[in-house]
Amino acid sequence: MDAITSETGQAVACPTQSLPLEKVLLVDDHALFAQGLAGLIRQEGLAECVITASTVEVAASLLARQNDFQLILLDIALQGETGLALLPRLAGYRDTPPVVIISSSEDERTVRAARAAGASGFLAKSAGRSALVNMVRSVTRGEGYFPGGVEPVAPALPVTPRQMDVLLLLAQGFPNKRICQSLNLTEHTVKTHLKAIFTQLGVHNRTECVNLARARGWL
Repeated sequence: MDAITSETGQAVACPTQSLPLEKVLLVDDHALFAQGLAGLIRQEGLAECVITASTVEVAASLLARQNDFQLILLDIALQGETGLALLPRLAGYRDTPPVVIISSSEDERTVRAARAAGASGFLAKSAGRSALVNMVRSVTRGEGYFPGGVEPVAPALPVTPRQMDVLLLLAQGFPNKRICQSLNLTEHTVKTHLKAIFTQLGVHNRTECVNLARARGWL
């Protein structure tokens, strides 16, 4: 076996046989989980090499220097910055690999936020081997992978689906610029959506907006 040393200094074994994916980037700050998932990916014959990164900054640095990643597996709860913050930064790369969120939070709000941010799929950390295999196969075929689907915004909510996308990213801590990049909207449009949401809730700032939206069950 060959070995590649990740940005975090971890050696990742790479078998020599031909597999569906050559190189996967796994972004997770829990070393034992990352090592276990990387090993499982190789055992299942899903990728030749798995490179690990523990932060958004490390992942962005790797992606800037290496353009041959074919899949990114990204945890949301990272130290220092939410994992979703990596997605807007991918907009400047020429060949962007699909991104699948892996998270211990399996609630609908988290799945919606991942989808709104532009992720190609979502895999719960509690998922088994078969789900992992199905996810990789689906995403590499160019299909999305969101187990169980994501239901559209309930008609009873006084916001549009696009306003809900903006609200979900706002709740994840995204500034306006990154919301624009994630949703491919102009800054003026994002501000218009935020103003409409603030008006519906009767609030005056982002913190009040997110807190009240959660209290009302919008998030």
